[in-house]
Amino acid sequence: MKIKKMDPVTLSVMWGGFVAIAAEMGATLRRTAFSEVVREGMDFSPGIFDGKERLVAQGDYSPGHLGSMPYAVKSALRYFPKETLKPGDVLLMNDLYMGSGHLPDFFMITPVFYRNQIIAYTVNCCHQQDVGGAGSGSTVVMNVSECFQEGIRILPVKIYKEGKPNEDIFRIIEANVRVPEKVVGDMKAQVNANYVGGTRILEMVETYGIDPFNDYIDEILDRSERAMREAIRKIPDGDYPFQDYLDDCGEGTEPIIVNVTVRVRESEAIIDFAGSSPQTESGLNSMLNYTRAYAYFALKCLTEPFIPQNGGCMRPVEVTAPLGSFFNPRFPAAGGGRAMISHRLFEVVVGALAPVLKEKVIAGHSQGTTPCFGGIHPETGRHFVCIDLIKGSFGARPFKDGADALVCSMNPRNVPVEAHEQKFPVLVECLEFIPDSGGAGKFRGGVGVRKDIRFLSKMKLYNLTDRCKFAPYGLFGGKPGAKGATLLRRGSEIIPLHSKGIYDLHPEDVVSFIISGAGGYGNPGERDDQSVLKDVAGGYVSVEGAGTDYGVIIDPTTMTVDHEATKKLRKTPGGEK
Repeated sequence: MKIKKMDPVTLSVMWGGFVAIAAEMGATLRRTAFSEVVREGMDFSPGIFDGKERLVAQGDYSPGHLGSMPYAVKSALRYFPKETLKPGDVLLMNDLYMGSGHLPDFFMITPVFYRNQIIAYTVNCCHQQDVGGAGSGSTVVMNVSECFQEGIRILPVKIYKEGKPNEDIFRIIEANVRVPEKVVGDMKAQVNANYVGGTRILEMVETYGIDPFNDYIDEILDRSERAMREAIRKIPDGDYPFQDYLDDCGEGTEPIIVNVTVRVRESEAIIDFAGSSPQTESGLNSMLNYTRAYAYFALKCLTEPFIPQNGGCMRPVEVTAPLGSFFNPRFPAAGGGRAMISHRLFEVVVGALAPVLKEKVIAGHSQGTTPCFGGIHPETGRHFVCIDLIKGSFGARPFKDGADALVCSMNPRNVPVEAHEQKFPVLVECLEFIPDSGGAGKFRGGVGVRKDIRFLSKMKLYNLTDRCKFAPYGLFGGKPGAKGATLLRRGSEIIPLHSKGIYDLHPEDVVSFIISGAGGYGNPGERDDQSVLKDVAGGYVSVEGAGTDYGVIIDPTTMTVDHEATKKLRKTPGGEK
């Protein structure tokens, strides 16, 4: 029975309560996790669904997990209809086609019972340190052609039955991964997080009653849908195309075309990836759930970013890609390296809408890298897997420079140096900004990041990065950011490494991971000369770069702007930026 009147205060408290529960689930998962990638890198995401399997609230974590989560939940519950579930049951699955596009992402789904009825589901996704397969970390791109090579694939199963762990399934998983103690530890942290979320939901029901609980969820979803439709309606109807590229899917392969058309009709939008490259015979493909997740996320950021994300927000948006294409591959295409695709998915949707949302978009941002190192630890004699998250910077904004060294289009963190040096045979020799790497503009793109790691024992590197051939784009006269690179220093020799390559590393090898800079926004000649001076003082721009990129002449001795020389240069044909 519907309640007669919606109380706005109660609505606000419950809405905020759902968001707070999701945040507490995330905090629980992080604090009880075992792996560095989860505990330090925060590569996980929680969500709350109602008894009708609708997303009600989520934590502020990875859009790739969260945008895939509604489809993952529906897939799992097709295997286990609600009438087959009991209190204490927990479902697990990591199938890349049902989930978020690669096998390391484990989804946990826990039904919440109230008076013998399922009233909600607490859900989380956690990136596991390793799930077996062709290489440490299970995100290998080269020498992989189908998902069977990428690790253990789990269709929906009951990992807990009525509160008791299914030890048989745990043993199967332990036998197929390189670091079982971390994988199992993180899995149990996932169970903890869902339990906490379920407890808080039951407390809410006891406070407000089950009928108001359900009715206010309906209202939250309906209001969110209306807000999203109203925001889309402000975009002029039309078809908005954009094209960019991924470097390749391995040595000797062609660039991957990323083609999108955003079609806006009144209060609805279709994001269509027709015209993109076909699926690849590598570990680099974007499963449709992942394509949906980041395409939708980009549109949400540009239209209604302040309404907390839920299923109602997603109703007016459809994401499509031809079956067999890079953004909707046919089974059994592989997808372990799909983390590199998130940036480009976000960027092309933003680029498409830039002409009509000039005051909301940002330029192309840095392409982070997620290299994996693995081998036998010289002190313990056991397998180790190190996943590094080295992220770059944001593209310039219509009113401000791009933020430096913050993760773009996803919410994990750069893993602290100390976390890896303590656990693994590595030594970080350099972690710094790269001068002149941010795209010049009225507002500067965020600068690239360089991280040099010395390897203290024999191990394998599975590289995973991009933007080494195609630079992040600038907007409205802004210049592109600098390209990235990976370099191996072995003795006195410098060896360029491929962005998706696999390499044997020797003790004392040093690998330099050079992250691309982000694009600029607006004409560099319009940048305030004091802002350029400040950039030079801060090490973001060199004295030479100030002159060549911005037409600003700075005296390196006094660190002051030569206003006459600057004025003359900026008026000179060819000197105008």
